[in-house]
Parts: sequence; C-alpha cells; structure tokens
Amino acid sequence: MLIASSRVLRIYSTMSTIAGYKYQPPVARNMKELDRSFFVTKIPLCAVQFPNPSDISFFAKNYKDSILRVPRIPHVVRLGQVADSIPSNNSKTLSCDNGIVFKGVLLNDSISTPDEISEKLSQEARSFLKESGAKVISYEYVLDYNFWRAEEILRAVLPAEFLDEIPTGFTVTGHIAHLNLRQEFKPYSSIIGQVILDKNNKIETVVDKVSSIATKFRTFPMKVIAGRDDDLVVTQKESNCTFKFDFSKVYWNSRLHTEHERLVKEYFQTGQVVCDVFAGVGPFAIPAGKKNVIVLANDLNPESFVYLKQNISLNKVEKLVKSFNLDGAEFINRSLGLLKEWRSEETSSTITLEPKINKYRKKPKTENQAKSQVVQVPIPFNIHHFVMNLPDSSITFLHNFVGLYSGHDEVKDLPWIHVHCFEKYANDEDPSMEELHKRVHKRILAEFNASAQVLSFDDLSFHLVRKVSPTKPMFCVSFQLPKLVAYC
Repeated sequence: MLIASSRVLRIYSTMSTIAGYKYQPPVARNMKELDRSFFVTKIPLCAVQFPNPSDISFFAKNYKDSILRVPRIPHVVRLGQVADSIPSNNSKTLSCDNGIVFKGVLLNDSISTPDEISEKLSQEARSFLKESGAKVISYEYVLDYNFWRAEEILRAVLPAEFLDEIPTGFTVTGHIAHLNLRQEFKPYSSIIGQVILDKNNKIETVVDKVSSIATKFRTFPMKVIAGRDDDLVVTQKESNCTFKFDFSKVYWNSRLHTEHERLVKEYFQTGQVVCDVFAGVGPFAIPAGKKNVIVLANDLNPESFVYLKQNISLNKVEKLVKSFNLDGAEFINRSLGLLKEWRSEETSSTITLEPKINKYRKKPKTENQAKSQVVQVPIPFNIHHFVMNLPDSSITFLHNFVGLYSGHDEVKDLPWIHVHCFEKYANDEDPSMEELHKRVHKRILAEFNASAQVLSFDDLSFHLVRKVSPTKPMFCVSFQLPKLVAYC
C-alpha cells in the first residue's frame, strides 16, 4: 500500500526497487479501463504439514534456507481442509463450516513439486521432516490484485517507455489525493487514479491538476479522475487546528505545513498583533490565534473568506482573529486603522478570554479561582508582524508600506515583514543561494524605491521554504520595516 501523509509524496517515483522484486503481475499495456481480475499470478510451491504444531516454528527457525523467504508472502499458511491430513491428537486445528483447517510451512520456491525434495532440500532438513512425521504436499500460492502494490500494477499497464518514472506520488488533503500528472500520463489518468484509490483506504477522491495556477485567487482547474466527484469539501487537520474548505475553490498547499508552524512558533508572541495579508482559509492566522496572538486576517477570494470565517469559529478563536475580504493593497493601507477600530470596540481595549473547557481540568471551587483562570489580552497600539504568503507576487505589494506610518505618532518598534517569494532562474544557470538572496534583495529595494543604505542585505533573514522545481526555490524573507520607508 502506498503511504501518503500530508504531508507529501513525490509526484514521480523511480521503480528500481520494484523492478527487482521477485514476482511481477501480468502485463497488459493496452488496458484502458482497470480490470482487477486480470492481475493474477499463480506460484507452484510445496508446503509441509507437521503432526505437532510446535515443529512449525522449530523448522522455520532452524532451516531458514529451506523455507520461502519472499517479502510480503508469509511462510506459514493455512492449508485448508485436506482429506488425507495427518491425524494427531496433538494437532492444533481451526474449525470452519466445512471441516478442519491445518497450518503448514511453505518451502523455498525452488521446490515446485514434492518429487524435488530429495534433490533440492538439504539432508538435515529431510531428516527432520522424516523424524517429525511431516508430509510435503503441493501448494499453489495465488497473488491477485489485492497483493500487488500500486507501483507494480501501474508498471504492468503503462506503456514501456514510461517505466523509468511511474506517477504514484500524491498530496493528501482531507479525503482527496491530488496528483500533478505530466502531459504524457494524462491519457492514462483514470487507471492511475483508480489504482491509487484502491490502494489507499483513507482516500475517497483522486484529482489531477489540469493546468497551472492562473487565477488571482491561486486556485487551479482540476479533474476528478477516480472516486467521488460530488464532494470536494475537505476537513484538514494541521497544527492542532481543523480547517474546512472546498479544495476546488480555495488555495491550500499541504507542503507549507512546516512553514506555517515555523512562523507561528519562531516569530509570533502571545499578545502581539499580526496582519495576515493573504490569509487564505487561515493556516497562519488560526494557529496564531490559538497562541493568544491577535490576528487581522484578510483574503480577496470570496470563497476563502467564507471558509476563513467558518474556520475561525470552528477553532474557537473568534475573539482573537478578525477576518476581512479586501484586496491586499487596501488591507495594508488600512491596517493601522483596522487595528484602531478593533481597540475601540473592546472594553478597556482588552480581549477577555474565558478558560478553555477541558474535561481533565478541575473545576474552580471558588469565584476567585474562576476569575484567576480568565485571561486578559490587551490589544496593543501597534502591529508587530505582516505575513505575505503570495509567493508569485507578494513582493509587488511592498510599495504599499512606503509612507504607511506618515501622519502617525512615531513607533519605537516597527513591524516585521515576512514576505514569501519565488526566485526562478534559467535551466542553464547555477547560481549560489547567496546570489539568489541578493536578487531578492534587489527586487525588494526596487519596490521600496530605496537604496541598500535604507535596507541592507544583512538586515534580511532568508529561509528556504521548499523547491517547487529544481530552478524555482521558494523563500520567506523576514525583515523589520525600515523607518525611512515607513515614514517616507
């Protein structure tokens, strides 16, 4: 069975280990629709019946070269009802509707008939079988569709020219497996999808990305290639939070799980204010809210906004996370005012949080004890962080910070900006990480219309989030908003 976590499996996996497996399923390179009954391989073997069941383990332990030792095929098997089974008062048997079931040990697959025992079984093993009164019988081991792994099935049905890389990797989001099939595999998408569905019992739907992200909402067209096509609303667990959303209408990337946790853990502190400019359905905002961070979460996509509000409620962080449905530029420009409005809405500019209900927590015995469990979170005057997770274009929004604080009282500690971005380079290039960092620095300065004296290269902290492709790394660049930019 393929193992998929969300995290993520590689979209294309080489088949060198599978190709070396001793047994392979039947090949049908012209199969268009999956026929599970086709994938049957019968292996002629021999099994040993022992009158005394304890001899089974003794024989398997002491004559390892004589028994079948093939991964995924057990060497101890049930032999079924055998008319001429060896009777014994000591035999441990299994009752069934039709009689008695005996267990036996499979011999090495070099022995396909009982007549080959004298030639292919060692003298010591033969002597033990004789002394124990064992009997060798023919046994046919059947490998069917359920036995074969997804890689093996696909290797048997896809064209021979594709066998170097088999598309069995996928990303799991809720009950959906998401593939990104290369163009040459798309004619075989239904078989690929069905095999993945069959081999992963937690998957109910398999989708393929039809084309690249092309909308301003970062969604991509997808095609259901196997399973349910009537429900693409998923429930995803991440960072001790629950997220619900329509996978076809919002942006979600399970590969960013560790990045979500990194920023929340390393940068966001309890009682601080975070502005999430491109919040999506809340993967940064909601875990931050659970940490008692005050979050203004924004997304332009109306669908994301709907699910963002639902997820805020679902995770019980309504008092700490407010949602907005604005363009990113407008949200940045209004951010200071939005925070001021929030302060004015709360009594004493403080958020009061009741103690979280926990069945293992002792209930307060007195009123004073109950009051002591109430948490008061003052709403600060200033914003501490801006998160900008829109890697295709986040940097192009940075000019909105120019003069953002003009006309406001001087702030001692200006906010940190965490901007996600790609820095793609040509296939014939081989730039160092430092060179790529310097290119990003140059782009940031251009947006601020500033020089390196205003924001030096050393003022930037770079984190490699992931490589989308060999020539397309994704970075998170963190820096404190320069005073000369904020008050320009």
